[in-house]
Amino acid sequence: LLQLLKSEEDASYKPVKKACTQLVDNLVEHILTYEESLNKYSDNKGVNSSRLVACITTLFLFSKIRPQLMVKHAMTMQPYLTTKCSTQNDFMVICNVAKILELVVPLMEHPSETFLATIEEDLMKLIIKYGMTVVQHCVSCLGAVVNKVTQNYKFVWACFNRYYGALSKLKSQHQEDPNSTIVTANKPALLRSLFTVGALCRHFDFDHEDFKGNSKVNIKDKVLELLMYFTKHSDEEVQTKAIIGLGFAFIQHPSLMFEQEVKTLYNSILSDKNCSVNLKIQVLKNLQTYLQEEDTRMQQADRDWKKVAKQEDLKEMGDISSGMSSSIMQLYLKQVLEAFFHTQSSVRHFALNVIALTLNQGLIHPVQCVPYLIAMGTDPEPSMRNKADQQLVEIDKKYAGFIHMKAVAGMKMSYQVQQAINTCPKDPVRGFRHDESSSALCSHLYSMIRGNRQHRRAFLISLLNLFDDTAKTEVNMLLYIADNLACFPYQTQEEPLFIMHHIDITLSVSGSNLLQSFKESMVKDKKKERKPSSDEETESDSNSGSESESEEEASKPRRLRKRVDSDSDSDEENDINSVMKCLPENSAPLIEFANVSQGILLLLMLKQHLKNLCGFSDSKIQKYSPSESAKVYDKAINRKTGVHFHPKQTLDFLRSDMANSKITEEVKRSIVKQYLDFKLLMEHLDPDEEEEDGEVSASTNARNKAIISLLGGSSPKNNAADTEDDESDGEDRGGGTSGVRRR
Repeated sequence: LLQLLKSEEDASYKPVKKACTQLVDNLVEHILTYEESLNKYSDNKGVNSSRLVACITTLFLFSKIRPQLMVKHAMTMQPYLTTKCSTQNDFMVICNVAKILELVVPLMEHPSETFLATIEEDLMKLIIKYGMTVVQHCVSCLGAVVNKVTQNYKFVWACFNRYYGALSKLKSQHQEDPNSTIVTANKPALLRSLFTVGALCRHFDFDHEDFKGNSKVNIKDKVLELLMYFTKHSDEEVQTKAIIGLGFAFIQHPSLMFEQEVKTLYNSILSDKNCSVNLKIQVLKNLQTYLQEEDTRMQQADRDWKKVAKQEDLKEMGDISSGMSSSIMQLYLKQVLEAFFHTQSSVRHFALNVIALTLNQGLIHPVQCVPYLIAMGTDPEPSMRNKADQQLVEIDKKYAGFIHMKAVAGMKMSYQVQQAINTCPKDPVRGFRHDESSSALCSHLYSMIRGNRQHRRAFLISLLNLFDDTAKTEVNMLLYIADNLACFPYQTQEEPLFIMHHIDITLSVSGSNLLQSFKESMVKDKKKERKPSSDEETESDSNSGSESESEEEASKPRRLRKRVDSDSDSDEENDINSVMKCLPENSAPLIEFANVSQGILLLLMLKQHLKNLCGFSDSKIQKYSPSESAKVYDKAINRKTGVHFHPKQTLDFLRSDMANSKITEEVKRSIVKQYLDFKLLMEHLDPDEEEEDGEVSASTNARNKAIISLLGGSSPKNNAADTEDDESDGEDRGGGTSGVRRR
């Protein structure tokens, strides 16, 4: 409607305006005939039907866009303020009529004194009698009528004093004896006074001499002191009403938000984990309402400026208010952003609203919000996800590179949000949606970055670096990131191939470090244990023997080593036993090994998963080089369906809370077996170019066997170890010639 009316402002023929006038006149006519028919035929005269509510609500919407349309009907609307309220519909009639009169009365030319006096009295009766919603709309309407038309300040001053006086009295009674029955009995009066004093302060500046005359008392400070007193009340309902009152007062006097006690109150409520959810939400709502009012004020100032812009000097147009709101938001920004990590979605919802308003008004530098918005993009509620994603898109348009710069920090924060939302602490946090799409939680972030090859690669490498043994990332976060990497919306072959290439590099470095540190812990502890009885001595000698044997074995040429390794299971059993004997008494290195190895296991799983998902062969992965031109791997991915990422070992590790549980003999054995499988895998990590046909397949078999062992050999669909064998076999069959020739 706004656009339609705007488009014909300068035209001589205005069909939209004419249509609106006809619609409004007919709706008013309809209301009157409807009233008459009710009076004639109906027994229940006081009932307001939903049709009447619909007509009045529609009239309000017209008034909101073009209040001039309703000027001639204001007198007709006024009697509806005296409606007796019993149902929801009655309240809606009163609130909408109050909103219409608020917009229309200031535009009337020479309205009659009696008409204005009647409106004032009707509004005052409603303010005294009814609940919060009615009070809010009626005080707002009274503000427009008194401030812009009647200037009947004494009338409002008397009302203000009535409630302010009641509050002062209740405060002194509460100070004397917090538990007295008088205080408890007067709770409804206290709640009404807190709300109404705040609502009146929002629409009237009582420090103006029109109200208080020559008095030197600073009303706003007095009100602040009173309301602040009740924010420390033991009853949460009283605290909430006091905070609502404060929020209203701050709209008239934003500078009060700089007061130390207000900062302490707001920030402590927002940052205290144990603080009531209702109070948190109320503080966020206060900030939201303040920002919305500021926005309306600025738009109005903008419209007023445009009218006089041609005559005015630009230097005189000082934009003080936006400077003020910017400073205010800087004060509370960190705590509002931290509210994103709350378990209750309503708290996150209001925090996001405040941040969106702050960003839209340009009150803060957006870069500090980017990681938090990325985190909110993983929220389970679609409306919140979309709002956060929309903000990121806006920031990306204005400031290219900001999203990429904060992407990894955003991923880590999204893990924190998911941790907060996770209702069952025993279940590990996962990084994909539990619906039929199984899409990554951070898929929107990836789709924003993937277009720029350089940014995409840097982002993927940073994520893979978190799996490095030196990064010391907690296991559940690694699982979360692996989930995301497994489910990102990859489009070209280059993307998963690049990840697999870097997984191989990380494996070779981290894997060696891991084996080395495990070995060292064994050797050192053995030397310490050398002193005791002769039995033990001989045992430790045999241990060192087995250790040196394995050292020897490592120094053998590769071919011999492979043949030894692919020997029977009984050898492996002996190996497990010999390593078990070498284990130190202190089981910390074992736990450390189990912990750090999860990162490597996840990378292995991830590589297998991507290989299955995209149907890549070993040779394709081997041939890939990141330095090749982009075009070579620009082909679209042909995704397989029904391939799910299920890292069973890591899930078991997290569910059993192995890092904090007691080590049993059985757990020790499984860790040692894992160590030996790792050792085997590391020895066969890269297929050897120069070797003959049979040798390559032996190496591949050994590698596959180690992988199957490590990854727990679950179903081939989820856990590609088996299919890797099939694929390489298939390739041999398909090629019909040796692997060397094919390479």
